[in-house]
Amino acid sequence: MKLILKKAHLGFYVFGVALFYFIFWPFFYYCSLKPGRFKRLNSLRRRWAITGSAFAGIFYRFEFEQPVDWRKTYIVCPNHTSNLDINAMCTLVNANCSFMGKQELEDGIVTRLFFRTVDIPVNRDSKMSSFRAFKKAAEKLQSGVTLIIFPEGGIANDYPPLLQEFKNGPFRLAIDLKIPILPVTAINTWQLFWDDGKKYGSRPGVCKYHVHKPIETSHLTINDADALRDQVYHVMKQQLDQTQSTAIV
Repeated sequence: MKLILKKAHLGFYVFGVALFYFIFWPFFYYCSLKPGRFKRLNSLRRRWAITGSAFAGIFYRFEFEQPVDWRKTYIVCPNHTSNLDINAMCTLVNANCSFMGKQELEDGIVTRLFFRTVDIPVNRDSKMSSFRAFKKAAEKLQSGVTLIIFPEGGIANDYPPLLQEFKNGPFRLAIDLKIPILPVTAINTWQLFWDDGKKYGSRPGVCKYHVHKPIETSHLTINDADALRDQVYHVMKQQLDQTQSTAIV
């Protein structure tokens, strides 16, 4: 019975997301027609993410190690356990931003408009596609657009989820352009809505995220990319371990 209710809630959540997408769609479409309107498109997407989640009783809470100056440009690196992480990052980043995600999102019913305008699709099995994607990401960062990239490269099949190895790309890019990394740890989102929700459904609640202090890269060289990757991994793993031990106590 509990699983049936969670599956019903998932259907309600999907309905809400779709409903508000179509309400926002004329404004999304108008803003997608010209690059000069992309900042406004991102602002609308942020409102849609908040509204669509709240409709199903899902909210986002962010704990900050220190205030984030969104006038600066960052590479935001969250761990990835749920499709809700995308909504959460839209909610968190109060600035013009761009996601880097798998190429399949370019053909998604809801994600298509964004991945053909403000976001960056990448086929990680193709070196050429990855090269083009990171070149485009570099151009966006240099123009002041914050990049959101999940360093695990996707949601793993583990349940409960484990922090997966990080890809090198975002850390090399951060060092090349001297852009600070902003690690974000998703604490409990998977408990409300794991992966796409199809297996275990979803439930209302508060998704908690810990926003770590930015890690500067201006003093680093490309030879430090692996060390930077490991540092970010350790910071997030430590936060997850600490949260888990506190919950047990």
